[in-house]
Amino acid sequence: MTESVIQLPTLGESVFDTYDRIRSRGPVVPVTLPGDVAAWAAVSHRAVSELLAADGTLFSKNARNCPALHDGTVPADWPMRALTDIDHMLNLDGADHRRLRKTIGQAFTPARVAAMEPRIRQIANELIDQFATETGEVDLISAYTTPLPVRVICDLFGVEQADEPKIRDWVVTITSPVATGEQTAAAMGAMVAHMGALLEAKRRVPGDDLTSALLAANADNDLTDEELVTILWVVITAGHETTVYLLGNAVVALCENPSQLDKAITGDRWRDVVEEALRYRSPLCTAFIRYAREDVTIAGVDLPAGAMVVWYGGIGRDHEEYPDADVFDIDRSAHDQLAFGRGPHFCLGAPLARLESAIALSTLFERFPKLELACPASELSYGPQIITAGPQQVPVRLRH
Repeated sequence: MTESVIQLPTLGESVFDTYDRIRSRGPVVPVTLPGDVAAWAAVSHRAVSELLAADGTLFSKNARNCPALHDGTVPADWPMRALTDIDHMLNLDGADHRRLRKTIGQAFTPARVAAMEPRIRQIANELIDQFATETGEVDLISAYTTPLPVRVICDLFGVEQADEPKIRDWVVTITSPVATGEQTAAAMGAMVAHMGALLEAKRRVPGDDLTSALLAANADNDLTDEELVTILWVVITAGHETTVYLLGNAVVALCENPSQLDKAITGDRWRDVVEEALRYRSPLCTAFIRYAREDVTIAGVDLPAGAMVVWYGGIGRDHEEYPDADVFDIDRSAHDQLAFGRGPHFCLGAPLARLESAIALSTLFERFPKLELACPASELSYGPQIITAGPQQVPVRLRH
């Protein structure tokens, strides 16, 4: 009997559980994406490593190299076209990709990220102050782990605080596996228009922000306004969406492993917590999309030319790579979890994500070292997710 193809996402099941089922079938497995679009999922450490090593050679990130997206196989109103069909930085190869990345890289420097530390601490404490006196349950997702990354990335790019809810709503729709094509297109259109207006505002009145720095860096690189706008929405989206769930997943893991929490608090081990959280339950679940330029073999699995391939950011749970993969251990020495990718598309925002996550977790647990989940972790709701993944609510009781 032939096994049915697993759907991403499978309604009624967390995407983490769906990937556990996929992984049980092999290192590279046929799946269907939202809208019943056929693809392959690379789910082992070996498979993802080989896939990323072939970026720009055997595999392309440009949808022009996927016949199914152009010959009618994939419907014109497929919701994920909002992500796949635009020539932004994440969807380009080689010199085209390097040209865009060079410009944002000149603005998004390690020094600029490091200089954000006092502001990140201020934001964390301001948010905690808003719920610190609560005596009942507090949902950390809505009160802390969502607004903190949104505010940090918007602050960094000079986005007005009043616009933060709109930014978050657009990103939620664009990345939703259950939104319609019309909804994702509308959200993308609104966000692109907003980024265009931001660009013009900073061109008229530059500030001490990354949008102004991007414009300054472009003086030597000659990107079009359309290209600059795509950089803005990509980096602002990616710059908070994964961190929202990284923090939620980390809080749950620490509450479930109090001995590890004690180590983190007493030894100021928050950077180790972040690395292990990335491995243990990566917030990046389905990383989009590579297209096979020719017939190719990955981890011993033959794929046809034109195949759409996604990769699982949670390969840190691969038992062949990590024999005790289900154990949360901040003393772990091996951190090759690939949650930020590898190679030319390695996540530009990794230093910021690591810094703000360490600050957010340390600030929270230093204020409430005995913080506890208000329900069993098994009862947390994850909802339909595909690109990023984490709990939708984390109800906690604050304990000093």
